[in-house]
Amino acid sequence: MSVKFLGLRTVVYPARDLEAAKLWWNSTLGHEPYFDEPFYVGYDVGGYELALDPDGDPDEGPIVYWGVDDVSEAEAQLLAAGCESRSSCREVGGGIEVAVVRNPTGDLIGLIYNPHFQAA
Repeated sequence: MSVKFLGLRTVVYPARDLEAAKLWWNSTLGHEPYFDEPFYVGYDVGGYELALDPDGDPDEGPIVYWGVDDVSEAEAQLLAAGCESRSSCREVGGGIEVAVVRNPTGDLIGLIYNPHFQAA
């Protein structure tokens, strides 16, 4: 059993103070987000997603999402390999599917299928 990761796609940072986080990232990146809603802020950084999540847990840190062709299949393979589900496969808009598992050593692994992804 092996999961075919297609490469990094997204990193989501917890941001309890979303406005302060946005100001810092705007200044640091030199541009504003392309997607800015109270529930999620997304920046394009070289074709990859840097996101802010006001509901994220700072104690768990950021979640890195790996691209896969089939989130449900990859999630099932990781569960069979001893991972625990943290957030089951779900569609989050625009045909994008995500899931998050925790591996046996405690790391969070994000899975994402994004039909719109194109690296710069």
